[in-house]
Amino acid sequence: MPRAVILSGALGSGHDMVSEVVVQSLEAHDWQVSTLDCMAMLGSRGAKLGDRVFRRVTAMPGLYDGLHFAHFRTGSWLVRAIDREATKRLVPAVKRELEAQPADLLFATFATGASVAAKLRTDLPRVRSAVLCTDVDPYWLWVWDEIDLYLVTSQAAAAAVRRFVPKAHIQVVPPPVRPAFYQAPDQFSARRALGIPEDAGCVLLMGGGWGLGPVAELAAALGASGTHVLAVAGHNETLRRSLEQLDRDHVHPFGFTDRIPELMAASDVVMTTPGATTCSEARVIGRHLVVLDVFPGHGRENLQHELELGAADACGPALHELEPVVEAVLERMKRPLPTVIRPPDEWPVAFAGALQSLGVSARSPQIEAAG
Repeated sequence: MPRAVILSGALGSGHDMVSEVVVQSLEAHDWQVSTLDCMAMLGSRGAKLGDRVFRRVTAMPGLYDGLHFAHFRTGSWLVRAIDREATKRLVPAVKRELEAQPADLLFATFATGASVAAKLRTDLPRVRSAVLCTDVDPYWLWVWDEIDLYLVTSQAAAAAVRRFVPKAHIQVVPPPVRPAFYQAPDQFSARRALGIPEDAGCVLLMGGGWGLGPVAELAAALGASGTHVLAVAGHNETLRRSLEQLDRDHVHPFGFTDRIPELMAASDVVMTTPGATTCSEARVIGRHLVVLDVFPGHGRENLQHELELGAADACGPALHELEPVVEAVLERMKRPLPTVIRPPDEWPVAFAGALQSLGVSARSPQIEAAG
């Protein structure tokens, strides 16, 4: 049985969700799979510092925009220094893991994981490597000559990879979405389970795993207008407590929950930050997106991509911008909305093809000799 190691990183929830799909997909082809969290492998102090710095920098949009567009996208001296500092710990740690339990494939769903996989190529030449990036513009840290296969979800992303490695082996695949979203209930069944009237306007309001943006303020304003709001706080306990203090007739608060497929199915509109994972899930369910322009850097790139794909609007976090956008979208809705509009086999078929392009038989898993 071939073995794969997923290199992920716990910054928000997006990388974890993508890794979950990859694990399930590999296991469906009889792979043994384990996951390494690059953030955790930095040690308790390093992981906490990295998380704190990222949160603070993204909370200052001008600063993070400058870092992303001037440094991360270009691979400046600053980003190279950050990469060296992180990988000098991670590369030996991952190598020890692989020496203890050899693997056939390193699969990175996190930028630093891609760097680690590339740097291990010299010492472990027979271990294949793949990178999956769901952002529309993979930046320098994602892209290395030593990676065998890149999986991206758009032609724009493929071109971004070729910017750094012109001869890269790239497969454009559908976004990886967890199977539960292809099995979501119909809209009215979901509403009955949640106690939401069939004829009411309903918005699912999310701020990612961290509960970013003015979620409580937006939920209060929409609820006051008579719209039912399914407000998800993610791991943000302060936000969850704030949501629980709002009008419970129209605001339905949730913490971190596995009921997102049901909540999306019940809604008319999904209002969220520009995370590729949540937006892709909403598109599988078939819900219109209102994307909040509250995440700088690669968030702005992803927002533009969602608008280009259609069935999406954008707005800032200010109430005077938000309310007319939501009102206009809700006026266009004719319930019940269809649920699950994407074919459930789109990702499995594409993923199997990607494995085969890497020299792995999907029907009878076998690694071909690296050459």
